[in-house]
Amino acid sequence: MTDGSERRPDLHHLSRKAFLRGMAAAGAAPLVPALVTGAAHAATTEAGAGAADFPLVVNGAATAVLVAEADDPAVARAAEDLCADVERVSGVRPRLVRDGAELPGLAVVVGTLGASPVVDRLVAEGRLDVSRVAGRWEASVTQVVERPVEGVERALVIAGSDRRGTVYGIYDLSERIGVSPWYWWADVPVERRDTVTVNAATVKRHEPSVRYRGIFINDEQNLTTWSHRTQETDKNIGPETYRRVFELILRLKANYLWPAMHPYSDFFNKHRENPRLADSYGIVVGSSHPEALLRNGVHEWDPWAADHPNADGTLPVYDYTVNPDTISDYWRARARENAAYESSWTIGMRGLHDSALETKHATTIEEKVAVMNDIVAAQRQILVEEVGDRATSQIFIPYKEVLDLYNAGVRVPDDVTLVWPDDNHGNLRQLPTAQERARRGGNGLYYHISYWGRPKSYLWLDTTQVAKIWQELRRAYEHRVDRVWIFNVGDLKSQESGLSFCMDMAWDVDRWDADSVEDFVEEWAGRQFGRRHGREIAEIRTEYYRLAAELRPEFVARGQFSLTAHGDEMGRRMAAYQALLDRTQALGATLPPAYQDAFFELVEYPVHGAFRMNLKFYWAERNALAVAQGRGAGVNTYAKLANAAHGQEVALTTRYNSQVAGGKWSGIVNPYPSQIPKAPGRPSVVTVPAADTAGLGVAAEGNANGAEKPLRFSSYTRDVRFVDLFNTGFSAMGWRATVSAPWVRLSADAGTFTDQTRVRVEIDWDRVPEGVQEATVAFAGAGGEVAVPVKVVNDGERGCRRARGYVEANGYVCLDAGHYDGRRAGGGAEWQRVRGLGRRAGAMLASPSTADPFARQLAVRAPQLWYRIRFVTAGTFPVTVFRLPSLDERGARRVAVALDGQEPVMLTGQAIATGNRGDAWARNVEEGVEKLVAALTVDAPGEHVLRVFMVDPAIAVDQIVVDTGGLQASYLAPPESYHPVFNRRSAQVRWLPEGE
Repeated sequence: MTDGSERRPDLHHLSRKAFLRGMAAAGAAPLVPALVTGAAHAATTEAGAGAADFPLVVNGAATAVLVAEADDPAVARAAEDLCADVERVSGVRPRLVRDGAELPGLAVVVGTLGASPVVDRLVAEGRLDVSRVAGRWEASVTQVVERPVEGVERALVIAGSDRRGTVYGIYDLSERIGVSPWYWWADVPVERRDTVTVNAATVKRHEPSVRYRGIFINDEQNLTTWSHRTQETDKNIGPETYRRVFELILRLKANYLWPAMHPYSDFFNKHRENPRLADSYGIVVGSSHPEALLRNGVHEWDPWAADHPNADGTLPVYDYTVNPDTISDYWRARARENAAYESSWTIGMRGLHDSALETKHATTIEEKVAVMNDIVAAQRQILVEEVGDRATSQIFIPYKEVLDLYNAGVRVPDDVTLVWPDDNHGNLRQLPTAQERARRGGNGLYYHISYWGRPKSYLWLDTTQVAKIWQELRRAYEHRVDRVWIFNVGDLKSQESGLSFCMDMAWDVDRWDADSVEDFVEEWAGRQFGRRHGREIAEIRTEYYRLAAELRPEFVARGQFSLTAHGDEMGRRMAAYQALLDRTQALGATLPPAYQDAFFELVEYPVHGAFRMNLKFYWAERNALAVAQGRGAGVNTYAKLANAAHGQEVALTTRYNSQVAGGKWSGIVNPYPSQIPKAPGRPSVVTVPAADTAGLGVAAEGNANGAEKPLRFSSYTRDVRFVDLFNTGFSAMGWRATVSAPWVRLSADAGTFTDQTRVRVEIDWDRVPEGVQEATVAFAGAGGEVAVPVKVVNDGERGCRRARGYVEANGYVCLDAGHYDGRRAGGGAEWQRVRGLGRRAGAMLASPSTADPFARQLAVRAPQLWYRIRFVTAGTFPVTVFRLPSLDERGARRVAVALDGQEPVMLTGQAIATGNRGDAWARNVEEGVEKLVAALTVDAPGEHVLRVFMVDPAIAVDQIVVDTGGLQASYLAPPESYHPVFNRRSAQVRWLPEGE
């Protein structure tokens, strides 16, 4: 494994990072070759080279592809894919030539070092540069060589250090001519051209950052349903489906698979063509944490037990303390059966089907540790005897209760890779110590971007922020977790963007940093839809991820968001979703017909589905509030809207499964599968019988009913408030409003409604006097009248001009951590802003993750952030730090705050994943934040400085709220306070129409 500096390209070679960024510059169509060539020439010119572009198809003739007969079957098979890709682009299929055939004047020469005579001779003659390729893991070079063999004037040579290195070189060429890795799995179209050329600059792909990079197909009921319907009607995920999966894995520059393993799927080794096929593709097949030595306990143990009964005729149980010999024979049979293939062998043991380890005769932790040590020793001996030297990849996964046993003393051999799991919600539980980092077997990572289990499952959509994935993967790599990265992708189909990013990171971990990680989405979208749409799609996807960071659509439930606080918190969220959907559909309408299926799958369906999932609960919450308020017609209106939103969501999924791509994806997407956890279904609603009556009801913002709390306004935030007028009956009624002061403005002052109308209230700041002012708005109708109090604090424009930082208003201060007034590094660590991380624009991350904690002299030694705040009140107030969940089960999760020169107050967050429902860890991962609360004393009104100190590394702070007496209860933090740089005026709210 090379170090980070070696992986960076020198000026003589175009790195994959620079190359793909050059491709993103292509413009209108995805990967337009002429413009890609221009981008590549720019890099080549820097290097002093200037060879002409290499033609693949010209005048209806395609350049032949040469692969040596002696090369690996995986290379020949990928070369066939290259020929098919050239045909997809041009309509002309190149001829695949093996050794001994006559070649034309031009050729693409594909070969693995040591297996291709042509390639080896070019290296020996010094005409093919394989420095930093030869002898490396999965490296390759693409280089134009003049007169490589007799009869060939010019060749594009793709040479790999090993079989997969060559394969990746082949698929890189496919990307360069415009074939996305997602051309089949997401229907990304291939732009047709009569002439196909590639830039002649030398391209080197150096060793990947992570050796084994792969996916775990898990909780795969929808994939199984689709596979059975469309691929192999006599199987439930078989060779034809895996053939597609293997190709995608390789096109994403990955090499590793944990196959589907649930009861409704065929286990991988049921069809013996599967492991043979995987090996022919060059895919390393392993198995998940409950599947020791490639055995699928869900399907295979019961038949084995039936064929190997105990001496008394009873069936053996899967308990090593009861049936060690029967279980060892069970493992041995698979080791012998798959010994010839390149495999990754999971050692250790859990119960059947992802259940806890069963040990009838070992009840204490110490006894269970001893049993696990015996299990590992027995498995290792089996591998020595049955697989021998081919068993080079062995992994031990300390998942859930096995982590407790490992920490208690399980002895894992030094050449076995420790694969560290996250908490199933994207937070690494613990990372290797210095001693563990020095192990010969190295360390790996098991990471979820899809999950079934406690406290809640998220299986439907790709909802983990790219920046969150970056944060944790970067943290893992900094701790030398670089041997194996395996990603749980659920059904695979909904995880296209997130999975692509995971594999990009695994291939080149240094490619993205805190400042550029958000750019991945733009580049990725540009590769699928063309650069001119990349930025727009990236902004759509980033906002989609941000809204999911507030609450995943699979986690939506009753009673979470406020309908009354902070401008109708849930309504504001729905307004953001509506605006996002409008933007998405507007863009989709501009795309050519060929792109519609891919756009729906990759962009529109996630946005639209998440919107409808949230919308039905919004209307259901409005229905419940209407009942509590004693409404009439509005109760039934909201019930109807909730049911309609659910129906629209179901229809959207039906469209995906029956219409998109001509029905290709039948059954692939289903929020409500029958055998695994479902997304929230139709929320319950209430209806009331109609009556020929009318009555005026009023609910002013901040009040569930009535107007006890006044509408508050500040000249800093320039608030817009609302008053809901509603009907306690069903008959249409008129209303009117009057204001007690001319500087109070209403969106309407009279009208008629049947169920409700929302009146917006704001202040004419040019007319209101300075100081504290009070007024009322009186609403009358149906024989009743309600007065709504208004309170205004106006410091005038001079007050805004004097502000140096945040200003307290409406009884609180809220700030985004990324909007700091200053920061200071210390002790080799710093706070860095990560774009696209958290609930707003970007969170502050304590970096690097390997830094030592700061436990003493924080004000002098620790990295810090500071925020200027003008307080208008004095006292001791609660301050809440919204930090993003992260774990360290061997350490702590701490941050500290202080006001001015006061002693810092230490805040300690949850560091352990309990796996329970309803506790602190569960709340943190469900909400995506942990709220750490301390008390700050403001000794006098005026300017102060709030300081935030790093204590432990890798902790991320998103928002900070100080409640000075007026903060309303809500799920989200309130709108950000006034700041002369970051927030001169609060954004005006876009109000969701009451009938959509």
